Amino acid sequence: MIRLKINNELELKGFMYEEADELFALINENRTYLREWLPWVDGTKSVQDSKAFIDHTVEQMDRNTGLTVGIRENGKLIGIIGYNKLNHANRIGTIGYWLSQQAEGKGVMTKAVQAMISYGFTQLNLNKVEIHAAVKNSKSRRIPEKLGFVYEGTIRDGEWLYHYYVDTVIYGLLKREYK
Repeated sequence: MIRLKINNELELKGFMYEEADELFALINENRTYLREWLPWVDGTKSVQDSKAFIDHTVEQMDRNTGLTVGIRENGKLIGIIGYNKLNHANRIGTIGYWLSQQAEGKGVMTKAVQAMISYGFTQLNLNKVEIHAAVKNSKSRRIPEKLGFVYEGTIRDGEWLYHYYVDTVIYGLLKREYK
């Protein structure tokens, strides 16, 4: 199981099955907030759905097609980050993330993304890290912009969000650009 300590308060840690209750509670507490930009929220209706998600993350890690971890602050789960997709043939990883509303605005996600970038380049041998975000999701877009990612383009109708499409932007960071 992956475990990355960021500082004395923050760590990134792979999920264990017994954490499904905690994960579901966090999603449930932030349901309205998360639903604005995340299309899977309505499909998460029970602890069993969180267990299925944890199963999926374990399978991804076993097959080396993805890597999803919890973001923990002083041991408490406050969000998720991970390589939603690993393309080993082209050495590209796509990072996705979300954070509880209460944890926002403290630089937590920026630190978590930095840790995942470093892990991707040093441990996963990636050449490129991508982040995709809805055009209007300014909070999510601020992170790659702050971390030196390059805007690579906009995908029109890039994601179905409940009842409508949203355009998505793609940011990329190459290993040789990483400081």
